[in-house]
Amino acid sequence: MWFRALLLAMAAAPWATSTTAQAQQPVKIRIAWVVPVANSPTILYEIPSILKHKGKSYDIELIRFQGTPPMIQAMQVGELDIALFAFSSFALAVQNANMQDLRVIADEAQEGVAGYFTSPYNVLKDGPINKVEDLKGKVVASVGPGAAVDIAMRAMLKRAGLEDKRDYSVVETGFPNMRAMLAEKKVDLISSVLPFAGDPELLKIARPLFTVRDALQGPSQFVIWAAREPFLQKNKAVMNDLMEDSARALHFYMDPKNREQFLEVASRVSKQPPSAFGFAYTKNDLYRDPDFRPNLDSLQRAVDVLPELGLLKAKMDVKKYADLSYVEEAAKRLK
Repeated sequence: MWFRALLLAMAAAPWATSTTAQAQQPVKIRIAWVVPVANSPTILYEIPSILKHKGKSYDIELIRFQGTPPMIQAMQVGELDIALFAFSSFALAVQNANMQDLRVIADEAQEGVAGYFTSPYNVLKDGPINKVEDLKGKVVASVGPGAAVDIAMRAMLKRAGLEDKRDYSVVETGFPNMRAMLAEKKVDLISSVLPFAGDPELLKIARPLFTVRDALQGPSQFVIWAAREPFLQKNKAVMNDLMEDSARALHFYMDPKNREQFLEVASRVSKQPPSAFGFAYTKNDLYRDPDFRPNLDSLQRAVDVLPELGLLKAKMDVKKYADLSYVEEAAKRLK
């Protein structure tokens, strides 16, 4: 009897070891990004000494996108776990792509907050455009329909009585190409986000016509972290660990005494000199909530612009699509 029991135990041992090892494998979380450093996930997980859970309960795979609208399809087909959606692409994903299980889980960046940077829309300094109405018959540059800066621009032009195709033309291009297109007079208006907005060559030739704050008539929750409910429920403990580490890293980068380490990381991940990021994570940048808490009222105000432009069939209540439990738990852990 004892011999048989020993054989059973020996046979079970490899299975038990395998199961335990499998259970301890960190969950890989796929996170979207567009612009290095400006999108915080590109830097948050770069200093192992300040991360308690990375490599233990979770690991990160960063996936680059040209803009936020392509993230919608990636989320829809299960190729992405956390999207950094603009307010516009988030609303389009919920209503137009019918992802009713999408949830706002964290803040990424807020536009137009008093005392902080707001993104300008630039025209040539020596050009003839002095007010929005002067763009009638002109060509404007956009990173693509559905992007936050595209929506804000269209809202501003609509208030001035200008409609796409009827009164102006749109050319799609990436942010890195916009300065050259303006300089070569291929377009008459460009949107400028950081770090491109601080480009000395752009500042030599361009001036702001209006800003995102002007276009959306106040502060706006511009970019948020979003995930689908089934993923969140399956990985609740892991997501709590992720947001704890994320908030801890953000606090670290925002602390002036860690400025040198922040600039080293920013330079490394972007392959740009540290001097390119003097504005980043200061009051010369967009506002970022230090605890990753999104401003849902500000998000609602921005989303309300979309039905006015005919991009949503009806208004949506963004608070129905928010789950702030992860940032709240992270804040408790870091007290």
